[in-house]
Amino acid sequence: MDSFSLIACATCQLNNQNDTTNAAGWSIFFMLGVILPMLGTVVFFLVRMARRSAQTLDPELCDPRDLAPH
Repeated sequence: MDSFSLIACATCQLNNQNDTTNAAGWSIFFMLGVILPMLGTVVFFLVRMARRSAQTLDPELCDPRDLAPH
């Protein structure tokens, strides 16, 4: 058993010489290349907005448990 078959997904493991399988493999790689940066960007901006809102929040509007030191 070669190392390619150990790490290959079900799509690539069946036949790596077939053009259809090759295209399916590249489409999976492309989708990951598009989805992961978009997901990272969304998470980045959500964290950024949460931090900025916590910095500018008036302490009088907070619950007492939110002001307790951790």
